[in-house]
Amino acid sequence: MSAPPAGTALAGGTNGPRALRPLLDTVLDALTTGAEDRAGPLPPGGPDAVARTVRDACHPLLPDHGTGPHTALRTLVHTLAAGAADPADPHCAAHLHCPPLALATAADLAACALNPSMDSWDQAPAASTLETLTSSALAALVYPRATAPDALITTGGTESNQLALLLAREAAAADHPTAGPLQIICGANAHHSIHRSAWLLGLPEPLTLPTPDGILTPDTVHTCLANLAGHTGPVLLTATAGTTDSGAIDPLPALADLTERHGARFHVDAAYGGALLFSDTHAATLHGLDRAHTVALDLHKLGWQPVAAGLLAVPGPTTLAPLAHQADYLNADDDTEAGLPDLLSRSLRTTRRPDILKIAVTLKALGRHGLGDLVDRTLAAAQTLADLIESHPFYELHSRPTLSTVLFRPTGITDTTLAAVRRTLLIDGRAVLGRATTPTGLWLKATLLNPHTQPGDLTTLLTLVEGQTLR
Repeated sequence: MSAPPAGTALAGGTNGPRALRPLLDTVLDALTTGAEDRAGPLPPGGPDAVARTVRDACHPLLPDHGTGPHTALRTLVHTLAAGAADPADPHCAAHLHCPPLALATAADLAACALNPSMDSWDQAPAASTLETLTSSALAALVYPRATAPDALITTGGTESNQLALLLAREAAAADHPTAGPLQIICGANAHHSIHRSAWLLGLPEPLTLPTPDGILTPDTVHTCLANLAGHTGPVLLTATAGTTDSGAIDPLPALADLTERHGARFHVDAAYGGALLFSDTHAATLHGLDRAHTVALDLHKLGWQPVAAGLLAVPGPTTLAPLAHQADYLNADDDTEAGLPDLLSRSLRTTRRPDILKIAVTLKALGRHGLGDLVDRTLAAAQTLADLIESHPFYELHSRPTLSTVLFRPTGITDTTLAAVRRTLLIDGRAVLGRATTPTGLWLKATLLNPHTQPGDLTTLLTLVEGQTLR
């Protein structure tokens, strides 16, 4: 039999690492040269220039005869790196888009090479046990007094929120089969996935309460719940621990009290703020989180994991019973009775990556205190940026940061001009800042997620905005 074509060696088996090693050298070199060519947080020139560069590098994307593995890797990885938004750059601070730890990225490579599929035990024997152990350990951070806390691995906050609404809907239907549909209550500060999930699940449009100060207020929630006293269906209140606009945290203990008093279910979207549980300094900010029926977490934000690394934590396994589903080729009843773990009921997805590996490696390597230190450093950087803004006569600070998001703007500038300044910095590739609209107008948003950011980086960021504004 003739030798297989170049580039078709497999990543698994005893020969897989040998095949990977030279390819990894090519990838790492291309990542380096791509970052050097970019020379900033974003490629300059804007969408048209980036698209033109990518088209030129790809052409032809499907040639009659391939270029060979090293040429293809070098060309396209370099192109991707040169045209990337680099969250490791301290001036890339627009979104909840973290720079992943090299440690977690290396672990993710192993997951790719082994390629377990987390939908049946015979595809992922060790990975299934690792997922059980790691998800239980993380759930115990959320529910320290629960006897058997659990967590499902998700693609992020959006999937976690959708699962939470689904579980609430199914639990309500089981408890009150003749009642009306589940009514969701959320604040105007809630993530858009709450509304999208209600639509996907065929639920009524959520009742959206005003949050003029960025958080749900107990009085507003109490009035809404009292007005629903004659409502024939169940109610779910969704709170947020770390809003995307400002990082604000709703008053969780007071909201938990209200849901208990009115017999409502309680979900907390802590996709952003949940990582404060690692920190001895900041964990108390999440007091009351353990009173929620479900909690969304997301470690590809303040957890420094490659995408995806989400979880939905619950206080016990009975909460997850509605997800039970049977497919004979994956979790036949007799296999389950014989002791083969049922993985199909651990997700709405069938094929799933072993995203737990990178999380588990990070937890074991750094420990809770190591991750807590990264959280503390990042939140401290946000306070430093707020101090710099408050002491600078050119800038106005929206409010002191709760997490790592800082809203600010140059004084005396219109919303239209501010939006144009932000876009110009993006097109120039010099700074990546977000935008947030509040009752007081448009603000620039710096979402700091790099724990190695220094005060000088923040001063330079403000200088870049000032220079562009004064042009």
